[in-house]
Amino acid sequence: MEKIKPLLERTSRKLGKGSSASLIEVGQTETREHPPAAVRAEESEADFDSGAALDHVDAINQIFAEFEFSYHNQYHKAFADTESLAIAKKYWLSSLENYLPTQIVRAAKKVIRSQDYLPSIASLVRACEEGFDLFGLPAPFSAYLEACSASSPKREYQWSHPAVYLAGAATDWFTLANERESVAFPRFEYHYDQLCKRVMAGEDLHLPVTQALPEKTERALTAEERRSRLAQIRRELGI
Repeated sequence: MEKIKPLLERTSRKLGKGSSASLIEVGQTETREHPPAAVRAEESEADFDSGAALDHVDAINQIFAEFEFSYHNQYHKAFADTESLAIAKKYWLSSLENYLPTQIVRAAKKVIRSQDYLPSIASLVRACEEGFDLFGLPAPFSAYLEACSASSPKREYQWSHPAVYLAGAATDWFTLANERESVAFPRFEYHYDQLCKRVMAGEDLHLPVTQALPEKTERALTAEERRSRLAQIRRELGI
């Protein structure tokens, strides 16, 4: 995961190139223009639904834009000037750098929908930690229990998410069925965590494709059948 200093340096380079995704610099004195609410709402929804790849700077700028729209009066009271806003953004960036950008944005959206007051960093961290459902993923221990109790054939089971099946297969079904929870769960959790990170980064996971059975199953002929076939061929050829 990228560290805070390189991220901020890269942000400064973005500003130099005229990027619209920017952290407000400390000491900046220009007055921020506030577009009409309808316009900001439309832009906000577009940002959240955008398929463009986000980095951590983009994610922080995006959630602060959401905070401003959703908690307008509280937001401007908390960040009364550009300097306090810049410091806050940098602090949030350093506090959330261990989470994926998409995870941060989705967690913020969930918090905004459920809170009447401007969120704290702690509330957003909790949402990130507990936010497996934001990506349709069960929590690790629930996924472990599902993998342990799934009936065979495993491939045909109705999994809550492909990541659960893939983590179970990577852990080994025999291990899940026979080892103690204290042994099996950490192994499963490791594989599941790796798969969840891939999902949160935007990857679609799929169950392996089951190979279709051949229409006819070949079997070896017995010695008697081989002699009978050979005799038939000789008769047909007049040998």
